[in-house]
Amino acid sequence: MDTNLRMFCFQCQETNHNQGCTLAGRCGKRPETAGEMDRVVAELKCFAQMLQKCGRKPTREQGRSIIQALFATITNANFDTDQITEWVEKVKCMRTQQAMQCGKTEAGEPLAAGVLQIADEDIRSLCELITYGIKGISAYAEHAAVLGLESDSIYAFIVQALATIANEQQNTDFSNKAERVNALVALVLKTGEVAVQTMEMLDAANTQTFGNPTMTSVRTTPGTRPGILVSGHDLLDLKELLEQTKDAGIDIYTHGEMLPAHGYPELKKYPHLVGNYGRSWFHQPEEFAAFGGPIVMTTNCIVPVKDAYKDRIFTTGVVGYPGVAQIPEREPGKMKDFSEVIKLAKKCPVPMHLPDTGPEMVTGLAHHQVLALADRVVEAVRGGAIRRFVVMAGCDGRHTERVYYTEVAKLLPKDTIILTAGCAKYRYNQLPLGDIGGIPRVLDAGQCNDSYSLVKIAMALKDAFGLKDLNELPVSYDIAWYEQKAVAVLLALLSLGVKGIRLGPTIPAFLTPAVLDVIVKHFDVKPITTPEEDVAAMMCGK
Repeated sequence: MDTNLRMFCFQCQETNHNQGCTLAGRCGKRPETAGEMDRVVAELKCFAQMLQKCGRKPTREQGRSIIQALFATITNANFDTDQITEWVEKVKCMRTQQAMQCGKTEAGEPLAAGVLQIADEDIRSLCELITYGIKGISAYAEHAAVLGLESDSIYAFIVQALATIANEQQNTDFSNKAERVNALVALVLKTGEVAVQTMEMLDAANTQTFGNPTMTSVRTTPGTRPGILVSGHDLLDLKELLEQTKDAGIDIYTHGEMLPAHGYPELKKYPHLVGNYGRSWFHQPEEFAAFGGPIVMTTNCIVPVKDAYKDRIFTTGVVGYPGVAQIPEREPGKMKDFSEVIKLAKKCPVPMHLPDTGPEMVTGLAHHQVLALADRVVEAVRGGAIRRFVVMAGCDGRHTERVYYTEVAKLLPKDTIILTAGCAKYRYNQLPLGDIGGIPRVLDAGQCNDSYSLVKIAMALKDAFGLKDLNELPVSYDIAWYEQKAVAVLLALLSLGVKGIRLGPTIPAFLTPAVLDVIVKHFDVKPITTPEEDVAAMMCGK
């Protein structure tokens, strides 16, 4: 390990030169913040080892703290070093308390922090793949927990994974490397299985709380009243804000991954949820400046805050940014208090119209809605009106090569359907792609966690056509990734046996050639090439 590095992080797609950020994060993360995040993960590994030594599984309270701490270290979630340090101290305290409960005289020595502590690159690569997978799982598990659904088995698996990685870090004997690699590959696939379980739990939490989404056209132009812009992923935060503003003369707008909120019956019933403002996460600087009113960041996807709106952006939950107002957690039995946000909104101007914004977008096409159209879809496939489905789910990002996904959408023949979830859809969801017999050619299932809906749709189609294998369907996968929730979704697809996934815009830097070779051999994961070549191959089922 090069001890002269100020930091080392390669957990996101935009990492420097697709190798690793060493001076500062391309996301805007400072080296001291990255260092504290490494310490959080190291302390969590030690705590997991302590639980295993004691023969204990995490309590609900411990499990919730673990997923929140991991969530705080996801790309674009928290830039506040002091808040991350608080997580370090909280986890250390948990470890000390656990040691006392188990009669241990010492809490154990902390592990060295940082990605590069494992010397063997392939072992490190697999450990990081698992780490990023459980970070994504933690984000989805926290969304579900906010709505009252938790899983002891998911908490126990995260502890098992963390302890395994800690043991690997301490094991310097590589004479049995092949055996260790095989065990880690199995754990990678188990991570994917747990990701599926977690997304299923979150889907249940969302639909039980807010109803099943229905196809909804969403306005993208501003109204004539002051507004509040809500970004991130937390639907309960949005619901409580809507309730507190229903008679305030204020309009509420969604941004980024909150667009799918418009499809849920319990949210769309509020008439002052008027539309979506802006596009995906990396457009925040110009869009938040133009909005003019307060912005609430409910979960990850915040980017470095500009002075133009620093005095009117609020963070909450695991999100944090230095110098930005934080909305406290809700007290038991009460809603979060958005009174300061509402007070500010009443003093702000009407949002400005954004250029290059179409009149509307369509969302709400999750599995319940699409399966309601199943007969029409099956008939269209059998009759030849629909020749192929292309799953273009995942993340958007700043890289210019992401225009690839726009070009693919334009080049796909008119008898194809795009299945999407996550913010990748902003690359093509306002293109005039039309419909097939009343079925929109872009079926937006929702947020990135709603990739589970795409799995449900694929499984239903498999059964409808009497097929034995998902890979026999006329479905191609062209996935865009950016951060750790996308890693969890990718592992989920691999655990279900999906093969032939195209992954872009780059292959993750944390995958070594040997590890990538294993994934390619078993699952035929491949990099994207050109839009023309990939569209031609996908239409041939390749």
